Amino acid sequence: MSTQVQFVTLRFLRNGLRQLLPNTQAVLLAATLILSFVLIYSLSDLLMPVFVSIVLAYLLEGIVRKVESMKVSRIVAVYLVFLSFMIGLGFLLFFLLPVVSEQAIQLVQQIPDILSRSQTEIMRLSKVYPQFFSEKKIQQIMPLAQKELLGYAQNLLSVSAASVVGLVSVMIYLFLVPMMVFFFLKDKELFLSWFVQFLPSERHLTVHVWEEIDDQIGNYVHGKFAEVFILWFISFATFAALDLHYAMLLAVLMGIQAIIPYIGATLVTFPVLGVAYFQWGLSGDDFMYVLIAYSIIQALDGVILVPLLFSEAVNLHAVAIIIAILFFGGLWGFWGVFLAIPLATVVKAVLTSWPRIGSNIELHRNY
Repeated sequence: MSTQVQFVTLRFLRNGLRQLLPNTQAVLLAATLILSFVLIYSLSDLLMPVFVSIVLAYLLEGIVRKVESMKVSRIVAVYLVFLSFMIGLGFLLFFLLPVVSEQAIQLVQQIPDILSRSQTEIMRLSKVYPQFFSEKKIQQIMPLAQKELLGYAQNLLSVSAASVVGLVSVMIYLFLVPMMVFFFLKDKELFLSWFVQFLPSERHLTVHVWEEIDDQIGNYVHGKFAEVFILWFISFATFAALDLHYAMLLAVLMGIQAIIPYIGATLVTFPVLGVAYFQWGLSGDDFMYVLIAYSIIQALDGVILVPLLFSEAVNLHAVAIIIAILFFGGLWGFWGVFLAIPLATVVKAVLTSWPRIGSNIELHRNY
């Protein structure tokens, strides 16, 4: 009797393992994914320029392929795309970044006046609604808030030794990253052939899964870049036309908020409407114009841009997106936040495709 129970238990465990690991290729795929994750996580501090270069080269590869489809040779397409990339980088560094930095400094310098006006408005509320706002509590909280905000402002404006080290790191990135991006694009086949030799010969499942998720990731990342640029351009044109202070800084924030779905749109609302409020107050029509324009831009982003740009991307639940942002952002900072959804797409594609593709490959081999 005990022998029969042991036999049933072993058969149950064996069937469970077969469900989890359909074939040896699935085991190799899992090992490859785990090893890649461990290497990237452990070497991210040392080789971050290399990882950034690979990501940028991957993004530009899609544009290179589109240029090649116009019957242009590979090398010419690489030079054209890389030249466009360098022009965009130059615009970012020598025009956009100085303007945004200057406006950010101006905004930080206005913090004492903003706090003073805020205190006046809050004290007025305490007189109109004494049951909700206690004047004594406000007088206790406001000095602490002023101290904290002024401390953050001083940290932003001060130049420390850490800032110098950061500047040196940026200079290294500006030299190394573009150079590596160019060679990754130019010698793509050489690098791929070198990398493939380290993979197992039985890699049909890995190739199949990669082909399934490659288009999804490419469509998402390219669409996200387009969304950021369109939101920045429309926001800057709108804010400048409304004569809103710090128009370029707020437009950049509007573009960046697209990188963090759901959370970004909520966070950027406060600086946009806050600047409009402290510039005009609530008495005139200007604040309402900014509020209406901001609402229209956000609606256009959600109703038109997102469905148009991401129609071919893998759908992820909002909770999955937030968890991915928190997890990968905690691991790799900005790049983790930016790549959170593509990485979540990879995880989802592997989990959904692994048993099905593994079983299909096994059946194909048997027949």
